[in-house]
Amino acid sequence: MNPAPPPVADAPHDIEAEILRLAREEPELGQAAVADRLRRAGQSISASGVRYIWQRHGLETAVKRLQALVHTEGGAGMLTDGQRRMLERGTLSAQVARAPSGEAVGTDEPLDRRQVILNVAAELFSEQGYDRSSIRDIASRAGLLAGSVYHHFPSKEELYLSVHREGFRRLMEAVEAAVAAGSDPWDRLARVCEVHVHLIVAGTPVDRVTGNSLALADNHELLAKIRPVRQSYEKLFRELIDALPVAPGIDRTVLRLMLLGAMNWVFVWYREGRRTPEQIADAMVDIVRRGADPR
Repeated sequence: MNPAPPPVADAPHDIEAEILRLAREEPELGQAAVADRLRRAGQSISASGVRYIWQRHGLETAVKRLQALVHTEGGAGMLTDGQRRMLERGTLSAQVARAPSGEAVGTDEPLDRRQVILNVAAELFSEQGYDRSSIRDIASRAGLLAGSVYHHFPSKEELYLSVHREGFRRLMEAVEAAVAAGSDPWDRLARVCEVHVHLIVAGTPVDRVTGNSLALADNHELLAKIRPVRQSYEKLFRELIDALPVAPGIDRTVLRLMLLGAMNWVFVWYREGRRTPEQIADAMVDIVRRGADPR
């Protein structure tokens, strides 16, 4: 086993400063190339030592070093064409690894630049909301110029709506399969709720934004524009509730909205490791079905 590299504190400050300067000016250089560059300049450090310093600053990959550059004042405009292509490829690879499938929106083609933009936009919408996310922010995180985003989406609003179209397409595919596998009305409801909660807490950013929109209340204009793309899901969920054998006098509309609201709120308090999303959904349906009163 190779010994661990020396702690950063043991490296002379001027070497660390030089490594960080090269990370800014030549982010494509690998750790061996940086170590060789420093040795030729009379500064001795191993390749693993370079990597250790990079890791301390969150710069251990070329993509991370390029991402650090686009978050400076100049943004993606500071990068060369080659650097933008490298960052875009790195972002694409990361999105492919996280995506539930390799399909682009509405096509049978491999995940492409449009899908990368959708996924990155969903990340930002999920993290900081619609109003605080700008096209420039989305472009920078994706390693693109803002014009590249506008080439695919004419406005932030259209991008937000496209995220929801994709999210509800995925959600409908999953819940329709769950309904088909159910054995009775309560079992079908439980299966659909398992899918719903799982996608909100363990799915992609697109899934989380889609789920959260079901409870969106602070932007009525956006909510009205999202409504057409969520109608199919709401219709299916309404049919599931209407099919339940419940006590006389139960308000099925309130029951439906209460259950949807409870599921959408799971993302706020969910902590991985205690209960699975499926166990949480099953518990919610069981409480609705059997109640909490021991009588």
